[in-house]
Amino acid sequence: MSGSVEVRQFLLRYEGADGGSTSLSGGVPVQRGPAEGQRVSDDQVRRARLAVANGALGVEDCTQLLDMLGLSPGEDGQAPVQR
Repeated sequence: MSGSVEVRQFLLRYEGADGGSTSLSGGVPVQRGPAEGQRVSDDQVRRARLAVANGALGVEDCTQLLDMLGLSPGEDGQAPVQR
């Protein structure tokens, strides 16, 4: 499926060459403390982008979905879901 290769290349532009590093504790989400509030972490955004890319039909579809979900980086480089 050539679409998945295009989507991965598209995501590399947002994630950087390393693809983002993960620091998961066995894949189990950790409960947030009161100081963290309801913030969306960089890792959560990265995983959401990968999930969207996995279900996207192509680059255009992926771009539209990321924009609709607030996962595309804004002018400041931060995704709207993290503001």
